[in-house]
Amino acid sequence: MKIHQHNSITKFHKISIAPMMDCTDKHFRMIMRKISSKALLYTEMIVAQSLIYTDQKERFLNFNEEEHPISIQFGGDNPEILKEAAKMAQDWGYDEINFNVGCPSPRVCSGNFGASLMKEPETVAKCIESLKNNCNLPVTIKHRIGVDKADSFSSLDNFVKRIANSGADRFTIHARKAILKGLNPKQNRTIPPLNYEIVKKLKESNPKLIIEINGGITNIEQCINALNDFDGVMIGRSIYKHPLRWSEIDQKIYGLNKKSKPASKIIFSLIPYIENHLKNGGKTWDICKHLINLVEGIPKAKIWRNQISIKSIKKELNIAYLLELTSKLEEMGY
Repeated sequence: MKIHQHNSITKFHKISIAPMMDCTDKHFRMIMRKISSKALLYTEMIVAQSLIYTDQKERFLNFNEEEHPISIQFGGDNPEILKEAAKMAQDWGYDEINFNVGCPSPRVCSGNFGASLMKEPETVAKCIESLKNNCNLPVTIKHRIGVDKADSFSSLDNFVKRIANSGADRFTIHARKAILKGLNPKQNRTIPPLNYEIVKKLKESNPKLIIEINGGITNIEQCINALNDFDGVMIGRSIYKHPLRWSEIDQKIYGLNKKSKPASKIIFSLIPYIENHLKNGGKTWDICKHLINLVEGIPKAKIWRNQISIKSIKKELNIAYLLELTSKLEEMGY
């Protein structure tokens, strides 16, 4: 088992990059680390039960040392299983654990975890207690402002107070409710209207709680404004699709004096990582499917991305070709 050196524990992160299925794997997180040394990174959601009963734990748990600070997100509703998951997360060297009560996927809800659990605050409280009592890591929760018709301020406030009593260290609130019947997960990210005001009211009613806002934030200026009302901001799709638009997080949010890197520099710096991944039997596309998002808004960006994609599909994408394409970017000043 891989034991990592543990970084200092903090419950407070100004910026974090949301857990996103099929997106926030360890390769994407490595790319993000080149863009920001400070933002908190998340794993994709891991179903606690799958983790406990698999003999391929490394596949779920492995990450690169450079990824700290990193939070592991669990989905589940069984305190006994979560107890084992908490111990594993700590042994593996994660910086914190996040519990998912926000995912609106029907597959997730039929397994009784994700957003449907907001209707069962007692179950959620027991899950948080189980995670807290079996590790020394901060335990945080990600949820919505409501589910279906249960979307009043008082039900949100009662939910949060109950979970705070069970020991949750931070609340990341996606400022939309989840509509479990009639909308798919993708629609649930955009159709229910954003309501930052209800989260602001929640923070005012619970000033001691650490509350982070999530949903609909697309640039650094919006983050700076949101930090006037909230303790942290979580960014999702916008940072995945347009990573370089976020290249000044460390400077503008954390006040670090450093130059942001152009796309070519980020890609060049990842070459040893890609080579190592290939040496261990991986494919270039595993990493390049995330890398292509770095190249946008410049002449021939689409051609560049297509060349990478086509070569990958034909299994012809090698390091030499990637270097050649990246050098062209560098010549253009990107």
